[in-house]
Amino acid sequence: MPLVTSKEMFQKAYDGGYAIGAFNVNNMEIIQGITEAAKEENAPLILQVSAGARKYANHTYLMKLIEAALIETDLPICVHLDHGDSFELCKSCIDGGFTSVMIDGSHLSFEENIKLTKQVVEYAHDKGVVVEGELGRLAGIEDAVNVSAEDAAYTNPAEVIEFVERTGVDSLAIAIGTSHGAYKFKPGQKPQLRFDILEKVSEKLPGFPIVLHGASSVIPEFVEMINANGGQMPDAIGIPEDMLRKAASMSVCKINIDSDLRLALTGSIRKHFAEHPDHFDPRQYLKPAREAIKGLVKHKLVNVLGCNGKA
Repeated sequence: MPLVTSKEMFQKAYDGGYAIGAFNVNNMEIIQGITEAAKEENAPLILQVSAGARKYANHTYLMKLIEAALIETDLPICVHLDHGDSFELCKSCIDGGFTSVMIDGSHLSFEENIKLTKQVVEYAHDKGVVVEGELGRLAGIEDAVNVSAEDAAYTNPAEVIEFVERTGVDSLAIAIGTSHGAYKFKPGQKPQLRFDILEKVSEKLPGFPIVLHGASSVIPEFVEMINANGGQMPDAIGIPEDMLRKAASMSVCKINIDSDLRLALTGSIRKHFAEHPDHFDPRQYLKPAREAIKGLVKHKLVNVLGCNGKA
């Protein structure tokens, strides 16, 4: 099966009350763990590549690994640029075979965001590629995205119709209380999503796919695994999974997951070396790390996203 866009995926997800998992990839083991899980659960997939991952792994290597995943799984897979910050980056990914791109103009003024997003949309649509835009700013740190709590801002529902109509975007990332990275909240602060904002946005954009960034749950099992083997992550708090499932049952059609993958990979490797300090063959510690990612993704597909059996 060739790569697909997210358009049909999102329509089915919206109608079915579930969300598609958008998992960030950086290397072979991560791609294998994600796609093997999706194959076993018969779930559609969005594989996301950030600008940082693209520099780290090389665009050609990543695309060939994804090509191998298509052959091995025969699943509908969309390849998406996560947090593109310029027209040039989006154009490069579109020209390089991506089927979806995000242009993140959330740091710009409303008018500048519209101008940049529309420029990307016009180029992408001419090539058959779909575009995700963003309104509102999420706090937190992930790759090149670094937004302080003071600079974060919820999405203003009053702006969404104008933004979508003037840009022509295919989906919209909004800020309702999620946050990038593992350190999402201050100690003692209770995570809470603004479902009232999501409801207002849904009312103004009926049938339109909404996206949640910064939605890793920072699963305690992997945090504890890291801390038990030399790490120090006492304040890592994520988004409760029941909140994400509720969002997926509404208008949220795409939920981004990155930090949980990193924690699963790193936690497994730390545990392996604590138990086998003499090992030096990468296959010895990357194999269980790949299995940890696979187990995490299966859990997300079934218990959080609800997209198992939907491929």
